[in-house]
Amino acid sequence: MILGIGTDLANIDRISRTLERFGDRFRNRVFTDVEQRKAERRHDTPGTYAKRWAAKEACSKALGTGLRMGISWKDMAVSNLHTGQPVMHVTGWAKDRLDEMTPPGHEAIIHVTLTDDHPWAQAFVLIEARPVEETAPPGTRRPRAQH
Repeated sequence: MILGIGTDLANIDRISRTLERFGDRFRNRVFTDVEQRKAERRHDTPGTYAKRWAAKEACSKALGTGLRMGISWKDMAVSNLHTGQPVMHVTGWAKDRLDEMTPPGHEAIIHVTLTDDHPWAQAFVLIEARPVEETAPPGTRRPRAQH
């Protein structure tokens, strides 16, 4: 079941100007150390930051709060699997909100996709609640579903 959907569009040039003007103050307020290291290694550093900015905005919208109710920028962080697929991690108040909106007997899965086409960076976040499967004790079988 879908718990929340969020999207955001960020202007890469605006993020670039913000980085030039505020530097570490901006980076340290919005992005985790891991996100900063990733962005600083990339050829298009402002584009990388813009995509992560958009992902955080989209995630906050999918959580149904926006950036309020105690949720801060660093409560949401984007990393990548070895395949390049982006992954959203939530901590702090964002994690609390995710737990609050997840029905009993379900686990929350956050799907995120990022794209850019200069000067725009876009993120789309979908939060899914998936039923948790009960595991059978070792050596036993699950009953087959009756059709």
